[in-house]
Amino acid sequence: MSAEQVSGLCEQLVKAVTVIMDPASTQRYRLEALKFCEEFKEKCPICVPCGLKLAEKTQTAIVRHFGLQILEHVVKFRWNNMPRLEKVYLKNNVMGLISNGTQSILEEESHIKDVLSRIVVEMIKREWPQHWPDMLKELDTLSKQGETQTELVMFILLRLAEDVVTFQTLPTQRRRDIQQTLTQNMEKIFSFLLTALQQNVNKYRRMVGAPQEQEALTTPQKTDLAQEPKAQANCRVGIAALNTLAGYIDWVALSHITADNCKLLEMLCLLLNEPELQIGAAECLLIAVSRKGKLEDRKPLMVLFGDVAMHYILSAAQTADGEGLVEKHYVFLKRLCQVLCALGSQLCALLGSDSDVETPANFGKYLDSFLAFTTHPSQFLRSSTQITWGALFRHEVLSRDPLLLAMIPKYLRASMTNLVKVGFPSKADSPSCEYSRFDFDSDEDFNAFFNSFRAQQGEVMRMACRLDPRTGFQMAGEWLKYQLTAPVDTGPMNSKTGEGLCSIFSPSFVQWDAMTFFSESVISQMFRTLDKDEIPVNDGIDLLQLVLNFETKDPLILSCVLTNVSALFPFVTYRPEYLPQVLSKLFASVTFEVVEESKAPRTRAVKNVRRHACSSIIKMCRDYSQLVLPNFEMLYNHVKQLLSNELLLTQMEKCALMEALVLISNQFKDYERQKAFLEELMAPVAGLWLSAEMQRVLSDPEAFISYVGADNKIADPVLEDPSGLNRSRISFCVYTILGVVKRARWPAAMEEAKAGGFLVGFMPSGTPIYRNPCTEQVLKLFDNLLALIRTHNNLYMPEMVAKLGETFAKALDMLEVEKNAILGLPQPLLELYDSPVYKTVLERMQGFFCTLYDNCFHILGNAGPSMQQDFYTVEGLATQLLSSAFTNLNNIPDYRLRPMLRVFVKPLVLSCPPEYYETLVCPMLGPLFTYLHVRLSQKWQVINQRSMLCEDDAADDNPESQEMLEEQLVRLLTREVMDLITVCCVSKKGAEHNSAVAADGDDDEAMATEVAPPASAELTELGKCLTKQEDVCTALLVTAYTSLSWKDTLSCQRTTTQLCWPLLKQVLSGNLLPDAVSWFFTSVLKGLQTHGQHDGCMAALVHLAFQIYEALRPRYAELKAVMEQIPDIQKDSLEQFDSKLLNPALQKVADKRRKDHFKRLITGCIGKPLGEQFRKDVHIRNLPSLFKKVKPSLETDVLENEDGESLNTLFEP
Repeated sequence: MSAEQVSGLCEQLVKAVTVIMDPASTQRYRLEALKFCEEFKEKCPICVPCGLKLAEKTQTAIVRHFGLQILEHVVKFRWNNMPRLEKVYLKNNVMGLISNGTQSILEEESHIKDVLSRIVVEMIKREWPQHWPDMLKELDTLSKQGETQTELVMFILLRLAEDVVTFQTLPTQRRRDIQQTLTQNMEKIFSFLLTALQQNVNKYRRMVGAPQEQEALTTPQKTDLAQEPKAQANCRVGIAALNTLAGYIDWVALSHITADNCKLLEMLCLLLNEPELQIGAAECLLIAVSRKGKLEDRKPLMVLFGDVAMHYILSAAQTADGEGLVEKHYVFLKRLCQVLCALGSQLCALLGSDSDVETPANFGKYLDSFLAFTTHPSQFLRSSTQITWGALFRHEVLSRDPLLLAMIPKYLRASMTNLVKVGFPSKADSPSCEYSRFDFDSDEDFNAFFNSFRAQQGEVMRMACRLDPRTGFQMAGEWLKYQLTAPVDTGPMNSKTGEGLCSIFSPSFVQWDAMTFFSESVISQMFRTLDKDEIPVNDGIDLLQLVLNFETKDPLILSCVLTNVSALFPFVTYRPEYLPQVLSKLFASVTFEVVEESKAPRTRAVKNVRRHACSSIIKMCRDYSQLVLPNFEMLYNHVKQLLSNELLLTQMEKCALMEALVLISNQFKDYERQKAFLEELMAPVAGLWLSAEMQRVLSDPEAFISYVGADNKIADPVLEDPSGLNRSRISFCVYTILGVVKRARWPAAMEEAKAGGFLVGFMPSGTPIYRNPCTEQVLKLFDNLLALIRTHNNLYMPEMVAKLGETFAKALDMLEVEKNAILGLPQPLLELYDSPVYKTVLERMQGFFCTLYDNCFHILGNAGPSMQQDFYTVEGLATQLLSSAFTNLNNIPDYRLRPMLRVFVKPLVLSCPPEYYETLVCPMLGPLFTYLHVRLSQKWQVINQRSMLCEDDAADDNPESQEMLEEQLVRLLTREVMDLITVCCVSKKGAEHNSAVAADGDDDEAMATEVAPPASAELTELGKCLTKQEDVCTALLVTAYTSLSWKDTLSCQRTTTQLCWPLLKQVLSGNLLPDAVSWFFTSVLKGLQTHGQHDGCMAALVHLAFQIYEALRPRYAELKAVMEQIPDIQKDSLEQFDSKLLNPALQKVADKRRKDHFKRLITGCIGKPLGEQFRKDVHIRNLPSLFKKVKPSLETDVLENEDGESLNTLFEP
């Protein structure tokens, strides 16, 4: 190789790199240059000399960086094949570059320093300690040359710790060798880091600090300017030392951190007051204080509660805060706050009734400084302190400490401020706003944060009030009285609800809202904590009277008033004479209007107040029904009066009031009396529902469309709505049936039920059989309900959709709100309260269809638990349900099918007694599961094709979001179906995890990585009943195993862990066809191909594949044939695994080892994340073992324990 060759190549490479980095290059030109560079790295035999030439100081930074990248590539991919001399040559040259091949510390580019340290670390990973024992000495020698070299050495040590310990990016044996050698040398390394830190900081302070202290006001002297670069260089090394320490403090033995009387911690505390170094110091301190480990080893950390440390921490916080909002100082404050939180956690861990650690003398000082963060204008800092406050208030020792108890009133005062929702980044109405602009991207972002922060505060306040219930109640009372007398301030923005009313940002409303949350948390906790005779009843009743006498026309404030009424209601149990006043307050709010008799649609704020009043009444009747019972007649008359005016209340409000009456009637504890009442209550509904006209409308889709007005074309879609009344009549009937079915019940105590005439007999198992007083009424209306469901399902037939009027063409579509919820889009904040609930008559129609559909299925879902055997024995129930609820499913969209499975099929199946499995559940679920499998398979096929083709399809207004919506719906439907199958088939132990599938966007559920299915996952009775029928059994198995390769990780993981094996185990004893066995096994492997990149799914699927192979391989040689098709499988390893499996005489290997062997065999079909699919593999060879494994001789080693005492003593007689 000649020097000319190297120079010529280097010139070409410089040109190529220049082209790549030049923004003006054309794409073709740039790609060619890139290809040239990559091919050079891969194939050129003279990479090392070229790389070294390009890395010379004389080249530009970009070219030098490329030269160093070449060297890194050589070490990573060619090292194993390089002759020893070439390795030494490269190593020496790289060390030479560190010594004198870079610009000075302040001039050199950070990416050059970074790549240079990477090259050294890559060599260390391959050669140290066995072939390069003096590495640490060499680094030490380099560091003595000056700041530039010391900084690079720091980078190398940090990068090494990250690769070996943090990211563990090398083979196990190499990692162990390096980590053990690092640990053995840790004392040297730490001493090197600390010395470097100390020396450089001292030099820096001498140069920067002294002159300024003497002549702070005069101009700096000439020497200063000359010293400036030198001081900066020392400062840089200090920062590098802190960063490197941060990479080690996390995992080294705690003794290194606390060595020498905690010298390291002391230095870190000192540096908190050094502006350039304080963030790095706080970071190190935080990592040190957050260490877990043996409590004994952690005790020295308590030195941070000492006078010196506390002084430095507090003065640093005061200085940083005193300089106003500067980003750097604010970041530092956040770190300091985390340090104090971690200190609190250490204190809570170390202090216990059985430990010798005492409450630190500076505990009071600590609490004061912690409170300062809780009262800081930054909402983020305030929220950061909450978890630690909770831990302190919960702690067995500290919660009794007088200093902490004295802190409770202060903490609660701070909470009174912190609960006020201010600090929106877009506003300027509070000092918090400018801090929020650093922490949150948008108002929605802040709003979501604040809501969870407030909930967290609620929990901590309740803990504080557990320790001191009276103080909290007293404060709540004062604040409530203050709000009741304060003048209303609506702020600059008027609400659209009406002139002079609050919007959600009005100063008055945010105060009311905060006060209400405070009083609710504090009062509920007081009733839980104090004994009955200690409750301050008089004060509570005084407050209740003030609230009841308070009048307001502002819907947002009225809503808060109602919450306060509910919070104070428990006092009424001591003074029942106040009940009528409470009821009249609530009833007045049920009919609340801002402007009486207004024709404009109600805004959401008004609707919320009315709804709030209804739910308060329901809650009161549910939780205090005994208390309300004496006032039943008064209540009943009041409700009758409200119901007599058809337009006064919405249907939902009417039904809420009827539900409240039904709840109290449960307290009659007299079957005949309650039945007569329910008959009277439902008479108007029955009259309407069973009329000839209604029967015609409910059973004919065309008549139905016309009756509800969906076939009209409407000129003014906001005001005109001729068929509104017809719709509300249907809604009223359905709501009422639902309310009665949901609420009417027999007494819980068997004796009372027997005395009241509710008990009709006993099951063979001894379970009592009750009758529900509503059964007769509800079953009378049942046929028409099924007719309505059948009609509603048939509306989705294409010929019926065509009959919808122009205005209502999209009447059966999803509401925007539903779409946004599924796509996870946030709601704009203000609109929620100020806009009308439905803006147009189309939205009203969509809302009507959606609610009607859901409510019909809610009735069917509640019918089983409510009417029990009277419902399950309805003649031909299975056939009736199949011909109504399950008709025309092909045209029913996913967003309607989901709620049907969740609110109807699941509760029906779960509450059905086993006696009716054969007659009702199996005939219904059999066809349903078969249908759902076909439907989901088709949907997933479409999605998979779409992702393969990604064809242009601009038919819709917004095809991307439409496709996303459809895809997300298929996912949610898949989860619903798999959940339903699991609930039906697998015994509760596996299914309890999730009685109702979580809200729509529940993908974030943490994936567990260690997944062994619950050993107890057995089939339920229903599961066995279903698997007896061959076609149903096939549908279940095929759905479960096909779903493993559908692209939904959550569903895959649940199905794998809970469903697949119990189902397959059920049919193992039968004669499975070889093809079927191969198909099951292949399906699991396909699942691994799709989901292998997700640890949780991978672990579960590998376990399942292993179970199937172990159980079935002895009977089916076909499984081996499937294994042989796996890419890159090692045949001899497979033979070895098989022979052990098939020869029971051989000693069984431990389960884990067999499973690991199996996992290695199937690695070829485990999918990788996209980022790793095309990555070039790095191979690092193991070096000769550092530690020879010697089998211990029994006499000595095993019997000597750590203290050198012989274990023999344990066995002496």
